[in-house]
Amino acid sequence: MKNAVKVLQISFTYIGTVVGAGFATGQEILQFFTKYGKWGVLTILLATVLFIWLGTKMMLLANKIKATSYEDLNRRLFGDTIGRWLSLFTLIVLIGVNSVMLAGAGSVFAEHLGFYYQTGLAITLVATYLLLGKGIGGVMKLNSIVVPMMLILSITIIINTVGSPGATHFITLGTDSGLVATWASPLMYTAFNLSMAQAVLVPIGSHTKSRKVIIWGGILGGLGVGFMLMAGHFALSAYMPGIVQYEIPMGNIAQQLGTTIQLIYVFLIFMEIFSTFVADVYGVTLQIKQHLKLSPRIISLLILFICYLTSQFGFSSLLSVLYPTFGVFSLLWAVMLAVYKPKKN
Repeated sequence: MKNAVKVLQISFTYIGTVVGAGFATGQEILQFFTKYGKWGVLTILLATVLFIWLGTKMMLLANKIKATSYEDLNRRLFGDTIGRWLSLFTLIVLIGVNSVMLAGAGSVFAEHLGFYYQTGLAITLVATYLLLGKGIGGVMKLNSIVVPMMLILSITIIINTVGSPGATHFITLGTDSGLVATWASPLMYTAFNLSMAQAVLVPIGSHTKSRKVIIWGGILGGLGVGFMLMAGHFALSAYMPGIVQYEIPMGNIAQQLGTTIQLIYVFLIFMEIFSTFVADVYGVTLQIKQHLKLSPRIISLLILFICYLTSQFGFSSLLSVLYPTFGVFSLLWAVMLAVYKPKKN
């Protein structure tokens, strides 16, 4: 029973780490899968297989080498020198992306709840700092609450979409994109999200004693991500091409289900952003602690302060600069993880 709970905690944390701002709003699903029409189903299946395989392999490798942070993993994959530099680059990008997450949280408070943008930032920062004191256990417990709620909402949206006129669009929609772009998209999506998730999955793998628990956690986590991708794709396809005009396409769909569902959805968007933000800051704190003789509390405060400063630039501008640059590195990183063969003891 204890192992079953641990498996669920790992799988929920895996899902919650991947399901950040872009995923929860529907923008990532739209850009990486739905815009490719009927091919979206097959590319989501490919992404699901990769999430199961590479996510589980990452955690198992972290467990084998007893990695303190994702830097240990990168040094094992690329060698000490290159691995150290790549970890520094990952650190910079993670802090930048965390700033994007924080800006997104502020936007949710400002646009949907009537708070000031700065008030939303302050609430998120204080809650994050308090939760970080509970370590990886706190991160996993948070996701064990948020992710099941997101799964239930996904099922609700599926049930509602089944009766809509465009319910079969996910298998009939055409696309203007070529096959190379279509099949490169799930590879980019998976590589990017796994390279981001290493900040959380590595310490999870390292702290989990049972390799069997890690394997089942990775399998269920990958399947969960795949299910939510498919649910989002199914719903978004039904409203194509008009849904493309909305900045938060899933929010528009939730709005059509009534005020109550819409409010629940807005709450869950914030909680998904929040859970990913907390997990990423935790992972970055572990990496910096390997180089600075400071307490985790002080390091976390410094990271949160930097995120606050950079979040003032806004959500869209940060997103457009950071994501494409990191995408190229993510593909290289994912290939190295895929081909790596651990040495036998």
